[in-house]
Amino acid sequence: MTMRHLVHRRSGLAAGLLALATIGAAPAPHADFAQKEGLNLNSFERSGPVSAHVVLRSGSDPRLIVAFPAGNSGVGLWFAGIDHPAEWTMPAPAQPITIRDAKGRALHGVRFTAIIATPRLEAKQAVLSSIRVLRDYQALGTAPAEVLTPPVADRTGLVWSRDRLDGAPGYRLEVHGAMRGDAFVADKSGRITLSITAVTGETPLTPLSGKDLLTPAANADPKARAALEYLSYREKYLAGSWRFDTYFGRDTLMSVRLLMPVLQPLAVESGLRSVLERLSPEGKVAHEEDIGEFAILDHRREDGTSSAAPTFNYKMIDSHFMLAPVARAWLLDDARGRARAGTFLAEKGAGAELMRNLRFVMAEAEPFARDPVVGKLIGLEPGMQVGEWRDSNDGLGGGHYPYDVNAVFVPAALEAADALYRAGLLTPYLSAEDRAAFDRLPAMIAIWREKAPGLFAMEVPADRAAEDVRAYARQAGVPAAPALAALKGGPVRFHAIALDRDGKPVPIENSDMGFDLLFGHPTKADLDQTAQLISRPFPAGLRTGVGMLVANPVFASAALQARFGPNAYHGTVIWSWQQALAAAGLARQLGRKDLPVDLRTKLANAQACLWDGIDATRSVQRSELWSWAYKDGAYRIVAFGAGAKDVDESNAAQLWSTVFLALKRPAGAGHCPSASATARTYP
Repeated sequence: MTMRHLVHRRSGLAAGLLALATIGAAPAPHADFAQKEGLNLNSFERSGPVSAHVVLRSGSDPRLIVAFPAGNSGVGLWFAGIDHPAEWTMPAPAQPITIRDAKGRALHGVRFTAIIATPRLEAKQAVLSSIRVLRDYQALGTAPAEVLTPPVADRTGLVWSRDRLDGAPGYRLEVHGAMRGDAFVADKSGRITLSITAVTGETPLTPLSGKDLLTPAANADPKARAALEYLSYREKYLAGSWRFDTYFGRDTLMSVRLLMPVLQPLAVESGLRSVLERLSPEGKVAHEEDIGEFAILDHRREDGTSSAAPTFNYKMIDSHFMLAPVARAWLLDDARGRARAGTFLAEKGAGAELMRNLRFVMAEAEPFARDPVVGKLIGLEPGMQVGEWRDSNDGLGGGHYPYDVNAVFVPAALEAADALYRAGLLTPYLSAEDRAAFDRLPAMIAIWREKAPGLFAMEVPADRAAEDVRAYARQAGVPAAPALAALKGGPVRFHAIALDRDGKPVPIENSDMGFDLLFGHPTKADLDQTAQLISRPFPAGLRTGVGMLVANPVFASAALQARFGPNAYHGTVIWSWQQALAAAGLARQLGRKDLPVDLRTKLANAQACLWDGIDATRSVQRSELWSWAYKDGAYRIVAFGAGAKDVDESNAAQLWSTVFLALKRPAGAGHCPSASATARTYP
């Protein structure tokens, strides 16, 4: 149904309907930047009480969205399809504004001009609500009836306005331009020029920026700094915009850990505190929060009220085991954090909250420590297909026991708990039962580190590996020769991405060894295996000309291969932060003193290959992820979400994609050799 069926018409719109007073434009923008990514044109604004992200979608199905971190709210307008794809432009950045609604309440947002070269543009549906509602509408084409509101129209344009479902200040979208009937129409130049005002009544967050955010050691990358500032607030960090303008536990923890060397103490502790404040009663880390109008929708379904109290979900099992290693990195391993560890833990109940999580971790780990079999590993929650960072339905290929959780994060969490206990930081928060549990930790750690990783070990014989590489290279449309040369006639070893419920490995090469590099204690054999996986060209390994893939299904069945292609969210695509994770982890491992010269050479080669990929993708490094195409003998960057078959679109600003602010290519590092220096492997 197009908008013509929903419009209320009234003349004298500006004088008779608005009852609004602009209370003054905000000061000059504190941070604004524009970014073209695939079909999306992005403009960010943060100034005073205004934080807003404008997303203009070009192509055959144009749309506009303005996302606000305040309340994770947004306004969006989807247009009817047009015959010929057209591209949006913005002549100037969005300007911050504050207006008042008919009840005198402040609404904060932006005003901007957008231009598109098409003869006619008909509004199809506007959605003013939570970003979660807008995300669902974008994916499914539906939204709750109670949040939809018809526009008021006259010759100057269309206006949508409503209160939040509980009567609190709501949302407003004005789109003005030349109209004929129910559609916006082009001028003599063939372009449609729209003046757009988008505002929200949700409570603004408190910006975290400048000297409170980064130390002078942070890299001088203006766009990464701007992205990080846009996503950073004293209350919480935002996972990414436009689609995730709110707290995500895993994203916060990984970003704080990777950025820690260049974050100010306030910035580190704001992130840690946001996680601790959202723990479940049993100590689980919250994955995501529902706030603002989406919280109201939650409560209406669950208890029939219109409460706006936040609700949380705890379905991501990896987050529960990340908190302790990240807390340890700050409270023990960083001199700044160690100096104020006791103070931090004593403030706002942080120590008691952390202890609650550690109790949960130890209780969850105990069954496998007693009986180290597959069935005692940490599996996904009942009825769930997702549970860690590969949180699309196909991300684990049907696996139930993820490698990263069981082989890396559980033992790392136990080890962190033990270290915090032995340092005396937990003493004020311990019971007699706690002391007994901590006394059992060394034995538990040993069993998890010795027994869990081997359950995921895979080895593909040389002949089969070569055959699979040839076949998959033909299917993927990439050359096989470089990959075959890198195999050197030996077997291919890697850790399965997960185990299914029966303990059968899911044979997907993957980048999750980066977690072990940064948080674990990989053996020499593990390091050799990792170096080869990073260095080997796709489809034998993970290396492409546009970065390190997060998954490679070369040794999987045809059915699994179809679910891990370059249009899958966790398929043969490149995630910026996974490259950063591997880079930080390799630097950590190369700092070891127990590595033989030839293994150190292999790791240095892998590091060079990784950084070549990072340097080749600087233009998209702040994006959530990207895909690729092989054309004219080379890999080319393809924006994820630009293709019709892509399952979703990438965020233009992603929290954990800013972590390169803390990473630099090692001095004196060479470039990726065509093959590793030696074929020697380690038992």
